[in-house]
Amino acid sequence: MNEAVPDEVDLHALAFNPDGLLPVVVQQHDTGEVLMVAWADVDAIRRTLELGEAVYYSRSRQEQWHKGATSGNTQRLVGVRVDCDADVVLYLVDQGGAGLACHTGERSCFHRDLVGAPRAPVPPPSSTSERQL
Repeated sequence: MNEAVPDEVDLHALAFNPDGLLPVVVQQHDTGEVLMVAWADVDAIRRTLELGEAVYYSRSRQEQWHKGATSGNTQRLVGVRVDCDADVVLYLVDQGGAGLACHTGERSCFHRDLVGAPRAPVPPPSSTSERQL
């Protein structure tokens, strides 16, 4: 029997919104790079845990989607963290395929700056062995 330890949260204890969804922040496990944000329902999270690859819920299509099923850019699950309010989860993944997480063909969905905002320096690309979280 799997008993939760104090720092673990049961799937059914997650605080889904009234639509039954929860935001998922997706981060490359070894570099800390934020790749994307998506939504998941309880079944998508359950499928993610079963498959070991990210599955999300599309609000526009109102259906689950297995990330990379058509593009090959799958996200292998390395870990899942839950925020303090249990209303957001963080998927730590290994971005597969060509390494592209964004549907636009970019590595990360966060590749644009907001007009008028300060511009943070972009860190140089690093090898996956340089930094372990």
